Amino acid sequence: MNLNPQTTALVMIDLQHGNVARELAPYPASQVVANSVRLAEACRAAGATVVYVRVSVGELVGHDADRALPGLKAVPPNPSDIVPEAGMQPGDFLVTKRQWGAFHATELDQILRRRGIKDIILSGIATNIGVESTARTAHDLGYDLVFAEDAMSSIGAGAHDWAVENMFPLMGRVRSTGQVLAALPKA
Repeated sequence: MNLNPQTTALVMIDLQHGNVARELAPYPASQVVANSVRLAEACRAAGATVVYVRVSVGELVGHDADRALPGLKAVPPNPSDIVPEAGMQPGDFLVTKRQWGAFHATELDQILRRRGIKDIILSGIATNIGVESTARTAHDLGYDLVFAEDAMSSIGAGAHDWAVENMFPLMGRVRSTGQVLAALPKA
């Protein structure tokens, strides 16, 4: 696998306080964030587009924001803010969504198309919710997908594994963070 930085974007889903505070499996949030940062740094260095996506917890359609989310004992302060350790930089894009997926009623597709993006690398929390919802729409829109399997996690290992083993191979390529990094040209 080789990725052309001019036509590739890294889209990181919901690396925000409300998700990073959750108990996740099979990978802890710290590993998901660390692997996503490694991908972001390599993408920036190669000249690829970097996009952070967050869900506006108080505006999530069909969700009671006062209720604790699965895997979370209490909603933390600033649940919609990207965690500082995710390393957002000037020049990166920030997309705010109000649904599970990052395309509906957001500017994500426009950001990607205006830059000639064809390949999307996906990472984030949760594998079978925000990442999968975003992937389904991206696939429908004709993007080629790469799933950084160890740069995403879910509320339970079974949910993560099911998406990675059964759904993602139907939509794109499932790879480790190391394999994705190897597919990007070195700066």
